[in-house]
Amino acid sequence: MLDINLVRTNPELVRENIRKKFQDQKLPMVDEVIALDKANREAMQQADALRNQRKVLSKQIGALMGKGQKEEAEKVKAQVNAMADELAALEKKEEEYKEEIRKRMLVIPNIIDDSVPIGKDDSENVEIERFGDPVVPEWEIPYHVDIMERLNGIDLDSARKTSGNGFYYLMGDVARLHSAILSYARDFMIDKGFTYCVPPFMIHGSVVTGVMSFAEMENMMYKIEGEDLYLIGTSEHSMIGKFIDTILDEETLPRTLTSYSPCFRKEVGAHGIEERGVYRIHQFEKQEMIVVCKPEESMHWFEKLWQFTVELFRNMDIPVRTLECCSGDLADLKVKSLDVEAWSPRQKKYFEVGSCSNLGDAQARRLQIRVKGTDGRKYLAHTLNNTVVAPPRMLIAYLENNLLSDGRIAIAKPLRMYMGGKEFIG
Repeated sequence: MLDINLVRTNPELVRENIRKKFQDQKLPMVDEVIALDKANREAMQQADALRNQRKVLSKQIGALMGKGQKEEAEKVKAQVNAMADELAALEKKEEEYKEEIRKRMLVIPNIIDDSVPIGKDDSENVEIERFGDPVVPEWEIPYHVDIMERLNGIDLDSARKTSGNGFYYLMGDVARLHSAILSYARDFMIDKGFTYCVPPFMIHGSVVTGVMSFAEMENMMYKIEGEDLYLIGTSEHSMIGKFIDTILDEETLPRTLTSYSPCFRKEVGAHGIEERGVYRIHQFEKQEMIVVCKPEESMHWFEKLWQFTVELFRNMDIPVRTLECCSGDLADLKVKSLDVEAWSPRQKKYFEVGSCSNLGDAQARRLQIRVKGTDGRKYLAHTLNNTVVAPPRMLIAYLENNLLSDGRIAIAKPLRMYMGGKEFIG
């Protein structure tokens, strides 16, 4: 959410940013916010003037009563009572104006960084760099579910009976590999100096609207019927929410946390839930990283975070590339975002396995995450998040890139301690 002062003082910057994101339907909202803000401030001024008048008149009542002028005092009391009704009406108007302003401010996109490439959608994202050589082996790489089934590692039919499409049972060594990847990712981030955390898997609606846009919420979140609780779509939601309504001492920044959680997503508007695949699913597990820092340090942390993901994947012998997300592909709260994509030798192309985002002060403004400087001045923190690893999508990349000609799966050295020392499965 933007600072209302920016909309007041530089509305053309806000409009130009909307155009860069190809959301011209939101342009009228800028003028609507300005008009509502003006009306709100006028109502506040009128209310303040009335309060001052009431104070003056209230003093007069006491003075008149002290002089025994009861009749005159009653007349002034009637004026004060009339003012109370007028003041209540003005205060109600203020609340209505604030609510209307907030509705619009929540959907006006954050100001993107100048370095973000301009484009309408993800087809115009820009490749930045490749890490590792993408190899297509001489032997056939089967579909990832076929690989898992040959290893007795997945049961989709039973999951369909218990839960429907978009769910799965992982079994045996494939399930163990899944857990090994998450365990390695956890320890990898702890070694980078991050504090490990297992967060709540359900959060209140006030946290949901603080960390994401309404469009994302509608397409992603499962709501618990009859309660103000939502299942998290990623642990970033509860991890950033951890700091709601807090004032952090500047000396304690940055706060760097890595978290494990299951994730639940409706995937409304997605390209369909696969009946046999595990690429787009309703339930998965993930290791995440978040940073809460000073504004001047957020771009430095942005560069560090995505590099951690690249390093992790390369440690497991998986070639990756990075893509800069263009303006039209950025969610409304994001200042800048970069996707990490893994190589698929079966498809002979890269596919997304993680996303790193700098949200500036947007989440901090919504959630009131403030920093107290050494000079006593308070300001909004910046927040960032990045996927460390998200199986089972990660499993697709791992199995395809580590499949041997005899059908076995090579276990990368960092994972062997979590696999009982095994060098291969299958």
